[in-house]
Amino acid sequence: MALADAGSALTEEQRAVRDVVRTFAEREIRPTAAAADAEERFPEEVWDGLSELDLTGLTVPEAYGGVGADRTTYAVVNEEVAHGQLAVATALSVHCLATSCIAEFGSAEQKERWLPEMASGRPVGMFALSEPHAGSNPAEMSTVARREGDEYVLNGEKQWITNGERGEVCIVFAKTDPDDPNSVTQFLVPKDAGIEVGKKEHKLGLRASDTTSLLFDDVRVPAENRLTEEGAGLSAAFRILTGGRIGIAAQAVGLAQAALDEAKSYALEREQFGEPIAEIQTIRHKVADMATDVHAARLMVREAARLEDEGEDPRTAAAMAKYAASETAVDVTNEAVQIHGGYGYTAEFDVERFYRDAKITTIYEGTSEIQKEIIARGVFE
Repeated sequence: MALADAGSALTEEQRAVRDVVRTFAEREIRPTAAAADAEERFPEEVWDGLSELDLTGLTVPEAYGGVGADRTTYAVVNEEVAHGQLAVATALSVHCLATSCIAEFGSAEQKERWLPEMASGRPVGMFALSEPHAGSNPAEMSTVARREGDEYVLNGEKQWITNGERGEVCIVFAKTDPDDPNSVTQFLVPKDAGIEVGKKEHKLGLRASDTTSLLFDDVRVPAENRLTEEGAGLSAAFRILTGGRIGIAAQAVGLAQAALDEAKSYALEREQFGEPIAEIQTIRHKVADMATDVHAARLMVREAARLEDEGEDPRTAAAMAKYAASETAVDVTNEAVQIHGGYGYTAEFDVERFYRDAKITTIYEGTSEIQKEIIARGVFE
């Protein structure tokens, strides 16, 4: 990872965090990754390790037992964890989305009740915005929260929920008026309030991350579990997702870097025509393109993070970073498989898993097409 820090202007503290997480990823995450993927099982022992490093409290303010990390540190952690395994990084980032919602929109009582425990890693957080028929356009959601006295009664279904099986507290978005797309509101809902876990998805990649639907059938929560004023839910979601997209972009960079590292190592070891394939110009040019694209994507991620850290509007930069980094992950993992040849098509080598995992980065937390719309809006407005 010789170019991993060129031009990134990390502080000494950020470099120290990066080094600790990098070592953990190499020693604890990567060795479990292939088995966890094959078994479609989340490695809970790795989660416990993340908790011991305080990473499950990454976006929890220090006053509530968390790290209170800036966005650049958040990006660095996501990149390094994803270099170990994208599924683990995804679970962590969704947990951080949940804690971010409580930290930014919750009452003092909600923060005191939930954040210290979530910073310690349990309960695991979930983020429920998408629905079977409302993905890129969440205003069309059909989940409803009906006010009844001092309670809200939730009915509906959420889809593509990371940590769906293992999570215990969910940030849920629902309409308070089923006929008003502007009535989307944000709620904090413990799973034991009556949330039913739907089927677990069997996916192309990211198999170690549990992805389920969540079903709400007259799920009752106290009115004080509302996190935003009625109708302010979507704007809250978009604010949180802007930072989340920087994290996903960083994960895409980490995955692409892992694929580049594997391709480089294989090219130095594999011999054809009496010499390592690293000496063949075609291979060298592939690696040159891969390294350039990964480096450029990393710089875009760090720039978007810098803007947020300095209090500037990061929306366009975050969309650019997410779009560029996720497409880079797909391209670089594809080339890594190609460099490995037939071996790259087998589960014996990690690049096969990288290739399967990469595609999701162009889809979740805003597809590449949605990122282009955000970028275009930033250009024209």
